[in-house]
Amino acid sequence: MRTRRLIGVIHPRLAVVLHDLAMVALAWWLAKALRYVLAHSTGQVDFLPLEFPIVLAVQGAVFAWTGLYKGLWRFASLPDLWNIARAAVVGTLGIGLTLFLYSRLAGVPRSVLFLYPVTLSVLLGGPRLAYRFWKDSRLDLFASQKSRRVLVIGAGRAGETLARDLRRDSRYRLVGFVDDDAALRGARVHGIPVLGRLDQLPALAGEVAAEMLLIAQPGASTAQMRRVVELCQATGVPFRTVPRLDDVVAGRAQFNQIKDVAIEDLLGRDSVQLDWTAIRTSISGHTVLVTGGGGSIGSELCRQVARLGASELVIVESCEYNLYRIERELGAQYPELVLHALLVDAGDQPAVDALFDKYRPKIVFHAAAYKHVPMLQRQMREAVRNNVLTTRVVARAADRCGVDHFVLISTDKAVNPTSVMGACKRVAEIFCQNFSRQSRRTHFVTVRFGNVLDSAGSVVPLFREQIRKGGPVTVTHPEISRYFMTIPEACQLILQASALGQGGEIFALDMGEPIRIRDLAEQMIRLAGKEPGEDVPIVFTGLRPGEKLFEELFHAREEYCATMHAKIFLARSREMAWELLCAQLDQLEKSVRDCDEDTMQDLISHLLPEFRWNETPASDNVVPLHPAENEGAA
Repeated sequence: MRTRRLIGVIHPRLAVVLHDLAMVALAWWLAKALRYVLAHSTGQVDFLPLEFPIVLAVQGAVFAWTGLYKGLWRFASLPDLWNIARAAVVGTLGIGLTLFLYSRLAGVPRSVLFLYPVTLSVLLGGPRLAYRFWKDSRLDLFASQKSRRVLVIGAGRAGETLARDLRRDSRYRLVGFVDDDAALRGARVHGIPVLGRLDQLPALAGEVAAEMLLIAQPGASTAQMRRVVELCQATGVPFRTVPRLDDVVAGRAQFNQIKDVAIEDLLGRDSVQLDWTAIRTSISGHTVLVTGGGGSIGSELCRQVARLGASELVIVESCEYNLYRIERELGAQYPELVLHALLVDAGDQPAVDALFDKYRPKIVFHAAAYKHVPMLQRQMREAVRNNVLTTRVVARAADRCGVDHFVLISTDKAVNPTSVMGACKRVAEIFCQNFSRQSRRTHFVTVRFGNVLDSAGSVVPLFREQIRKGGPVTVTHPEISRYFMTIPEACQLILQASALGQGGEIFALDMGEPIRIRDLAEQMIRLAGKEPGEDVPIVFTGLRPGEKLFEELFHAREEYCATMHAKIFLARSREMAWELLCAQLDQLEKSVRDCDEDTMQDLISHLLPEFRWNETPASDNVVPLHPAENEGAA
């Protein structure tokens, strides 16, 4: 500790300067001494009065010019050695010229000018490389912290970079790699051996006494990630992972940031290929308005719209805290973006009309909606007001101001609805489909998808909190299942669908295979290092009012077909007499003002003959999503 305090008195940069100048003096003296040794001369090595000051001044100036003092010894590498050699050669030329002007090189043999740069390069490069080797080898004689034995899964580029970082951290001791690549069998990465295949992980972890497993496979598919996690769980050793490539590219994580394996890593799907040119063209340089911009989907839409180069972004949000949070985030990340954060209820017609007149957006994403099924089941008036009438208010304002694209964010609960929430979203879909036929300029598009992982009010944060408290984890039914996708993926596909839409379409996103909520709960418990049913109990509470056992993306009579994008499907829209639809919505608005829920229920039943109150959907209405079975493109 005393040694470190003594060293700490000297500024690190000053210490480097003093060291390098000392090496310059030593190199010049050695060059002269070596000249006499090589020439077998017995003469005495003589120096002129100002010889050393001239050498130090010229070489020091060259060091400053080449930026040698800016390099960190901790990360010395080949570029630093090249910089040292360059500085030595240029310094030699400068010293030779200065000494020639000073004394016509009297007392300086010409061979010294050849020996000096070689000697100086060795004296400057050697200590730097030795220091890095010392740090990388963790030979810190002052450290007392015990290092953890780490086994890295994946010896590719990510594993190599991770290993390099681990070697610089005295808290970890890298003991080996595991990789399925046959070409790497028996190889060494930074001197650390590749021990075997992935399926040998449980045995290898025990053999090397690993205390932590690090998964370095950012490009792994979801299926591959599940397999890796299962093998890691079989070892009983704690494990972590590096972020997925999609998260790194999107700026949500750093490449070698070690984190816990999240449920999103196992339930997220493989990355999708998007037509970013078409998406960017539709967004870049234009004014975009997002309602519900502080919610889970709305805020992510705002982030991606800002990233795609919108000239102005108008955020409409009724929750003060959510609006404050997204405004602060976007203001810090995109200072060049013209941002308008407006505390406005999207159902407030005068306010909505005024902001549309003021900002004249080109694209509108209508994400404002109530989504909690059991809560809305008891509050029909608010569900109708916010999910139906608010949609009509915003859509009419968009049409009046000549918005190019209006995108309604819908839900799979609108298919064969058994809940008030789903029924209201279905009515909103019908209105937008039919309004698109009446509008001359605005293309009204609906995008329908299922649950998104970790959204506000979703099951994932609820389970996470229940597990943190030790349980029980509550699941409504042993067989209940839902579709899941990540929030970023859902928003990217929304943007893609908006670029595809020509007006009146209902696009449904390919949600993959449905996942049993029970399996989701069990996997989250295991990721927390606990055992389902033993450490954390799972309790089944029964289906809630309006809740389905499973969700659907299409009704049997919608006749969906493929589009040019593999993850987006098109449902045939439902035509309805415009005058009749407007009359029924006017009556619905009146019933909302009168708080007449009986009339609301009757009107919704007329608008949706298929609406079943609190009933389980019939199995013949379930439509599996298999593109090969439905030909056609849009």
